[in-house]
Amino acid sequence: MATIDDFEKLDIRAGKVIAVEEFPEARKPAWKLTIDFGAEIGLKKSSAQLTHHYTKEQLLKRMVMGVTNFPPMQIGPFVSEVLVVGVPDQQGNTVLVVPEKTVLQGAKLY
Repeated sequence: MATIDDFEKLDIRAGKVIAVEEFPEARKPAWKLTIDFGAEIGLKKSSAQLTHHYTKEQLLKRMVMGVTNFPPMQIGPFVSEVLVVGVPDQQGNTVLVVPEKTVLQGAKLY
């Protein structure tokens, strides 16, 4: 069973998507995102399997939540630095978990 100490080890922050690129080399359809997590964390890149529900235009300038303290992961020719969090819909496609109201970039989930 996980403890509160385990949860506190995760650094989950709010960030704004500032760039969205195609990722044709990915095994599963995905976007390459550049996310601004504010002054403390800065810019981070992520590969996110969001193509079913979100266009490039819908993601640009959108607030997302991401785990910022996982080690980088090599995904084909791309290094993903952040895990953008989401939940599956009924078909297993990712739906973003996002702040309900306006929050600051870099705000930490607690």
